[in-house]
Amino acid sequence: MNHVPQRLTLRYEGKAKKVYNTSSPELYIVEFKDDATAFNAQKRGTIANKGVVNNAVTARLLAYLEAHGVPTHFVAQLSEREQLVKAVTIIPVEVVVRNLAAGSFAKRYGVDEGLPLKPPVLEWCLKSDALQDPPMNDDTAVALGLATPERLNELRALTRRVNELLSGFFAARGLRLIDFKLEFGLTAAGELLLADEISPDTCRLWDAQTGEKLDKDRFRRDLGRIEEAYQEVLRRVMEG
Repeated sequence: MNHVPQRLTLRYEGKAKKVYNTSSPELYIVEFKDDATAFNAQKRGTIANKGVVNNAVTARLLAYLEAHGVPTHFVAQLSEREQLVKAVTIIPVEVVVRNLAAGSFAKRYGVDEGLPLKPPVLEWCLKSDALQDPPMNDDTAVALGLATPERLNELRALTRRVNELLSGFFAARGLRLIDFKLEFGLTAAGELLLADEISPDTCRLWDAQTGEKLDKDRFRRDLGRIEEAYQEVLRRVMEG
């Protein structure tokens, strides 16, 4: 970019990021933190350079998706920990995509981790830390006024396209995309954009040959080598 707007006041601080207003009302600056949480923030810690990794991985993946026709909020990576994004209002419907059974899904339905899911399972969750992001169906989302049926169809179609693109991207780099979470937002003009981040924090990624977990499950489950796993994902994502 020729001109980077000035970072102003802190607009929002979440578990993994800070969002700042800028001198341009249509743009925010996002700063990625090293703080790590799991189980709806019941477990807390720090992963060294997690913010650096997640910023770089998110920038690479959002730019890749944008180049393949998925509208995103990403504008530019500004530094090791900061990126410039379009200002959006987040839709309070988190989208979870599951290609293989893992984590809470495997526990909920009593199936083994790694079970292929055909077709991939798409789930809605209410974006609410206080309520621990409860799952919802279409009728719940509509009845609570969180989204219209038409909007849910848009989210569903965009999410399936993202899954197709990311699955291929990761497969080419020796990684299996097990499941992941997406968030979407609306600009002031009403444009629907993929927002938030795509990183080892929000995706389960397994080595395609060994099945080794290379994501936040290493933190959740005290598997060790957390920083190394994040760095390995970064290395592979930046290939090619």
